[in-house]
Amino acid sequence: MSAPVLFDLPGPRARARIRIGTAVGTVIVLAVVAFVLVRLAGNDQLDPQRWSVLFDPASGVPQALGEALLRTLRVAAVGMVFATLFGLLLAVGRLSDHRWLRLPVTTLIEFFRAVPLLVVIFTLYFVLPSFGIRLSAYAALTGGLVLYNMAVLAEVFRAGILSVDRGQREAAFGLGLRKSQVMTLVMLPQAVRRMLPVLVAQLVVLLKDSSLGFIIGYFELLRQARSLVEFFTPRFGNEYTFQLYVAAGLIYILINVALSQLAKLVERRTSSSRTLTGAKPVSVTTPAATGDQTGAVTTG
Repeated sequence: MSAPVLFDLPGPRARARIRIGTAVGTVIVLAVVAFVLVRLAGNDQLDPQRWSVLFDPASGVPQALGEALLRTLRVAAVGMVFATLFGLLLAVGRLSDHRWLRLPVTTLIEFFRAVPLLVVIFTLYFVLPSFGIRLSAYAALTGGLVLYNMAVLAEVFRAGILSVDRGQREAAFGLGLRKSQVMTLVMLPQAVRRMLPVLVAQLVVLLKDSSLGFIIGYFELLRQARSLVEFFTPRFGNEYTFQLYVAAGLIYILINVALSQLAKLVERRTSSSRTLTGAKPVSVTTPAATGDQTGAVTTG
């Protein structure tokens, strides 16, 4: 039996309008790109000599950006691991049947989702020392990323788990599995495949939010680019400012693209393994807002 049609296929006129819209949009984008390139060329920003500083080891720029990239990846990697782990634990706690566990976990999640990430980082770095707890810039930045993103990811995990058909859970209990086994063997594997795009999107946000270390003096990628600009400005003016910030931005873009491609690879592998085992894919549904254990997912 053929799959149900969810939308009408475009007719000849609609296809013609789509082609015209695509052509007009392409022309506009090319015009904007050409305008930007002309302006940059007029200001000598496309001069190869200005860009060569990014690849000249004698300038120290490649080494400085490389070290800053490693520091950024260290913060992002630690934040991703702990935020994902704690987010999963909080999601399971919020889905608990025990009210004494569910209510405190729900309060914790809603609190850190409501507080801006910058406020969390400021509190860890500037407020805690007044109570005798002094954190380094690395620890404050990583802690802030973990606390904020674990709350967001908890909602992602919770909605993914609730989207799995109830029959799967009931069938697992009918086979005699314990609740922990139902969660780890039945619910989570299916939920992870469904929430993978949202999960990766939030991890990308976490990576970009690592640039907030700029505020507390942590030398991540953006702060290092700013430091290089301040170093070159007294001797060369603003000659390399544009190039240094563009380099930092391109590095962020490349990392995010690599992370997205990795997620697509994992999704294809899991989909192919499910096909080989003969498992039928389950349609993705959004849980209805009923009770205190359901709700929509937000990504912060």
